[in-house]
Amino acid sequence: MMQRVALAAGALLAFALPAHAQSGDDADGARRYRIAIGAQAVPSYPGADHNAVRPLFDFATARGDAQFEYEAADESPNITLYDRDGLEAGIAIGLQSARTRKRAGADLTKIGFTVEPGVFAGYYLLPQVRAYGELRKGVNGHEGVVSMLALDYVQRDGDRWLVAVGPRVNLSDARYRRAYFGVTQRDATAAGLPVYRVGDNVVHSVGLAATGIRQLTTRWGLYGYLGYDRLTGDAARSPITRRLGSKNQFSGGLALSYTFGRGVR
Repeated sequence: MMQRVALAAGALLAFALPAHAQSGDDADGARRYRIAIGAQAVPSYPGADHNAVRPLFDFATARGDAQFEYEAADESPNITLYDRDGLEAGIAIGLQSARTRKRAGADLTKIGFTVEPGVFAGYYLLPQVRAYGELRKGVNGHEGVVSMLALDYVQRDGDRWLVAVGPRVNLSDARYRRAYFGVTQRDATAAGLPVYRVGDNVVHSVGLAATGIRQLTTRWGLYGYLGYDRLTGDAARSPITRRLGSKNQFSGGLALSYTFGRGVR
């Protein structure tokens, strides 16, 4: 699993780098880059009562005296295609780990590792308040549609430090909720759970997330985040959540960042 996440992040970076490099160094100033690599603990699968360690990766670029643009650590890897007048939009790629019988601790139907291509948009409602949203579709695995809505209050001192915190709302279609929280007759017989059919509650969790960045030197810094989500509706009422998982979903990570390029002084 970790190898696939790392490969996916590397592939995304490979696509993103040429797009940045095309503009080159011009009158606006030399370009600089910041890369962060570390580890994070995230729910082993949606609704799990335990966490798994995964890679944490972030990449940002800026030109001249411009500061690095803020992106929350819990956003999906993305490529910006439009960035003007406070509005940013582009392609997002979500990655969802598999739910296996071993991870679930019961003989439930396996849900494979899922790649979720989609779109994202972010907009500053106020100088320090950023709204953000994603819409993604699983092309394998759960094959459902998922969305994340966020609102962050951002405080920063240029690139020296940044702290952002705000609420999260996660939504999904019935196919996604059936995959992770529904109990079929087969699963009920094999795992000793009651049959459970999901309803129309499109919001499956609400929560809070915080991102922090701190430069230690001109080049080296720390990058990290903390997150909490509370399952709601169909997800919270599911026998899978109540007997095998947890309504409380915690996550967090820490990475070491390095800034480089001709623009670093």
